[in-house]
Amino acid sequence: MQKTPDTLYYSPGAASMAVHWLLIELDRPHQLALVDTNSGQQKSPEYLALNPNGVVPTLVIDGEPRFEVSGLLMTLADADPEHRLAPAPDSRQRAEYVQWMFHLANAVQPLFRIWWYPQEPAGEAHREAVLAHTQPRIEAAWQRLDDQLAKQGPYLLGDRPSAADIYLTMLLRWSRNMPKPGDRWPNLGELARLMKARPAFTELYAREGLEEWR
Repeated sequence: MQKTPDTLYYSPGAASMAVHWLLIELDRPHQLALVDTNSGQQKSPEYLALNPNGVVPTLVIDGEPRFEVSGLLMTLADADPEHRLAPAPDSRQRAEYVQWMFHLANAVQPLFRIWWYPQEPAGEAHREAVLAHTQPRIEAAWQRLDDQLAKQGPYLLGDRPSAADIYLTMLLRWSRNMPKPGDRWPNLGELARLMKARPAFTELYAREGLEEWR
């Protein structure tokens, strides 16, 4: 039994968005702590004591700060099997679910860091070259995911949504201002439509004050 409400340290539309969304889906008691990333609050000593990476999200569960989006999503979904947003550990789909969660965390999300901060890996002088090489990598990732949905959709695991679809939808939203957003792929676009129609998504947008990509 959960002892105290969780505290989610978040910034609107940032990586904390997926965790916030899942908390709403699960109707799990929580409170929000806004982190002003524009002013660098995520690098303050107080925040670094919670999350040494200096990024959002951090989720305090029963007094213990935890971080990493994919890990938090898996922890929360597993803790509430009644909502069926993660396959059971002994189910046939579990390995596939873990595969896609790690794929999104390791092969897709990091590309957006490079896209937004191209000076980090190669210096300001190579900014345009980094962007030119990163865009096709992101688009190739969308194609792989679209192929998976074409084969098995409308969700990553078939006919039921999971925490992996919440994660993927957040990443699709991140691409909304790219030359070719992820939801331009037909099956990814259908996934986005289905996920955005969920009441929890509407509630998430209201709480975070988001407008784009409704």
